[in-house]
Amino acid sequence: MSYKPSDLQPVYDPARGWAHFVLYTEPAHGFASAGLNGMVSIEQESPYVQEWLSRLQPCKPNTLHTTLVSSEKIPELFHACVRDDKDSPSAVGGSGCVCHQTFIDQEFGLPVVARHYRTVGGNIETWTHLTYAPLDLRPGDDFHRLIIDQTGPFWTRTKNGLLSLLPETRAGGYGTGYGGGGPTELARYITRLIASDGKDTAARGGRYDTDPDPQIAQWVSSEAATRTQELTLNDLKALQRG
Repeated sequence: MSYKPSDLQPVYDPARGWAHFVLYTEPAHGFASAGLNGMVSIEQESPYVQEWLSRLQPCKPNTLHTTLVSSEKIPELFHACVRDDKDSPSAVGGSGCVCHQTFIDQEFGLPVVARHYRTVGGNIETWTHLTYAPLDLRPGDDFHRLIIDQTGPFWTRTKNGLLSLLPETRAGGYGTGYGGGGPTELARYITRLIASDGKDTAARGGRYDTDPDPQIAQWVSSEAATRTQELTLNDLKALQRG
């Protein structure tokens, strides 16, 4: 398939800039992905996930949605759910389903693909939401709380109450409760938050980031960091003091 400029339909206003999307493509292999933003998979619903889901708006599939699935799954983005069409190509036995639904998080211009799995008869039904993390908060959004969601991703809440996925780069990835790359990345992010008094909220990743504070790194790697909790800047500074 040859490239046509009209094929690209961004879901955000390029003048705003805070979505920071760069598409990485390998046309010969039918592969496309985001070159900067970290991908997030959300499988379980927590109060934070429910809050985020409530603001998603259904939309038609576009170029950014196709980067969230493998190339052979792209046609399924255009198939109806069994709830809307029992004869859909994604319907199984008239009541089962393996469809993909597309949405947009309009606050950040982020594409979202919901992967639906429903057995025939509906004994098992799950939704997995795939999206990208932003690389930073929007201009004018001030950090208020860091949120560790035990059953979901990492979040941040701004002073005006907006819930956002924690900014993350493609090579990043966050974690808690063990020694490794994920907790190290989170400790680096927290260290910069503290050093900038909450002003530096952009994702860096790996060698482009600062070394984590030892006290913060120790806490992030501990069991104490694995429970669901909200941490203000003062809370984070207290952890740094030990």
